[in-house]
Formats: sequence, structure tokens, C-alpha cells
Amino acid sequence: MHKVLSGITVLEQGTFITGPAAGMFLADLGAEVIKIEQPGSGDPFRSFRGGLYSPHFQTYNRNKRSITLNPKLPEDAAVFDELVRDADVYIQNFRPGAAERLGAGAERLRGLNPRLVYCAISGFGPTGPAAGRPAYDTVAQAASGFLRLLVNPTDPRVVGPALADALTGFYAAYGVMGALVERGRTGQGRTVEVSMLEAMCHFNLDAFTHYFSENEVMGPFSRPSVSQSYVLACADNRWIALHMSSPEKFWQGLANAIEQPMLFQDPRFATREGRIAHQEDLIALLGGLFRQRSRADWCARLEAEDVPHAPMYDTREAVEDPQARHLQLAVSAAHPHGGEWRTIRSPVSFDGERALEVTAPPVLGADNDHIVEPLRRRFRAA
Repeated sequence: MHKVLSGITVLEQGTFITGPAAGMFLADLGAEVIKIEQPGSGDPFRSFRGGLYSPHFQTYNRNKRSITLNPKLPEDAAVFDELVRDADVYIQNFRPGAAERLGAGAERLRGLNPRLVYCAISGFGPTGPAAGRPAYDTVAQAASGFLRLLVNPTDPRVVGPALADALTGFYAAYGVMGALVERGRTGQGRTVEVSMLEAMCHFNLDAFTHYFSENEVMGPFSRPSVSQSYVLACADNRWIALHMSSPEKFWQGLANAIEQPMLFQDPRFATREGRIAHQEDLIALLGGLFRQRSRADWCARLEAEDVPHAPMYDTREAVEDPQARHLQLAVSAAHPHGGEWRTIRSPVSFDGERALEVTAPPVLGADNDHIVEPLRRRFRAA
């Protein structure tokens, strides 16, 4: 892939997900990301079954280098400062105030390097009544109103992946790239701040727009009702998803696929408004029909009628789908401990070139000899 951020050096002092995700998004685009970790233990997300290479850590730390520094040691603090002087970006996701106590606050680091783009990620923002509260993914989803749109009120359980963490990292990378573009014009860096609460409120923009414009508080079934989205069990106990939206051609195609071409002359289902009002009736009707054939059979029928649908895959099935294989979504690299390491490539292509090259997440301190030790020797010689 074209490494559009080649020549950009990022220092990432992140843990868990938000900071590491921001670093990974930049690394995927070709930036050199140097992950600064605690000696001995590293990023707490590393810990797994007595080792330091968990699946969680692997998810957000590919295409990076790893060094270990103890900022309490003068020699390591000097190495850190020297790295900052040559860096383009610094990323941290400490609680507000922690970076300053570690000597890594924005004012000090940008004093060392005025061109530095400094990115601070927090849970609730740097100031305000909730600034000091601990924040994790579910907390941010709940505080932003987003979790309420996911949880089934009849079975209130948290569902799904760590959306708030990953999306906050994405917004942080987005802010960093904007600041880098501006720096190209002005020569000056910026302090970029993003919180999990702000990121998830923005991601939840549709719900807030409905509230602001129509005084409507959306619930977990509001959007699926309007978009006419369905998940249906098939005869082989596999599931299929439909997203019918409003074009009448899709509904007529569905009627043909289920061999009931006159179905949508029923007054309940003849119009978009009727289908929204009577979605429960449609769910019951379609549910009974889809139980009569296998998922593969339904996919063939729906595809023949150009109905928007997809098998509701599990992870194993999704990566083996012919379209996923055609797009080369699964890529691999040499595993640091031997063998093959696999991941899903960056979704962004430039000039038709896919991001097929990847490096596995580093073992702790893998790049100390190449990055840290030369600086230590220089300081000792001086």
C-alpha cells in the first residue's frame, strides 16, 4: 500500500484501547509509531495467560515498534525528551493530570518541540465535574445515550464489541491528521483533545438530531423500524439479515422470493408508513416463512430478486466469504514467536493498491536496541 504518512513519527504512550487504536490507525497509513511502555509489564492489555501477547493487545498494536522507558529514571527521561524533539505526534490516554505528573504534559512537550502535534485522549474531557472519573467502553456508551439504542429492554444485557474505545481512537487519529495538515501550512503543532464521551455523542448524532429537531427520543427499535431491517432464522438454524429501506422494487423482489407476489397489496404492508406501523406483523409473517428453507436457499432467492440481504455470519464465516476473500481482507505476517500471525487489513486503498503488508504487534521492548540504547550511549559519552 502507498504509505501516505511515511516520514511521520508518532510516539504513543497509550494503554488498553483508545490511545493504541489511534496509534494503529496512523501506523496503518504508514507512520512510524513507537510505542513507549513500562519496563517488565508493558501495556496492561498485554497480559494474558501468563504471557504478554494477548489477543486484545494484538488487535490494536500492529505495525508498531515497542520500547520500554521508566520516566522516573533521569537517563530514561532524557531519552524520552530526545525522542519528543524529533517526533511529529505524541499520543496519550492518561486520566487528566497524569501526563503532567509524568513530565509528559502538552505544555512541556510542545516547549521541547513546537511542531509537535500532541494528542490527549480522556474519558470525559480535561475539565468539568466528571473529568476525574474512570471511563471504560461501557461507561462511555451509556453516558452518550448510545448503549440505550443497543440493549433490548426485555433482556437488558450489554452486547457487542468495544465500540466507544475503538471509535474514540478513530476520532483521535482524525484530529491528529487534521492538525498535521495545518502544520504543513503553518509549521506549528497543535494540542488535539478528544474524550470518549464526546466521540460517542458525535457517533450517536442521528439520535441527537431526532431529539433536537423532532423532540423524539429514539429507542433500540427506532432505526430498524424506519429502515425496515430484519434478522430471520432459517430452517438450518442459521440467520439472515434484510435491510429493505423504502424502494418499492425491493419489496416486490422480496414478495417474489417468498412466493407471495400479492403480499404487499395487503393494506398493512402496501406503503412505507404501513410497514413501519405493522413491522411486528411482518416479523411474524416473514419469520414463519424463512423457517421453511435453508439460509443458502434464501440467499440464492433473494440475490436473484436483487433484495438487500446478507447471511448473518459468525467471525469464521465472514472471513471465508467469497467477497471477503476477493478483497483480501485477511492478511498475515511473521509472528514474533514463530509461525504466522493473521489480522484484517486496513480498509483504505490508495490508487487501487490494498494494504496487504502488515507487521505483527511487537514483543515488549523489541526495539530498545535500535532506538533507546544508541541514545543512552550518546548521553553517557557526553
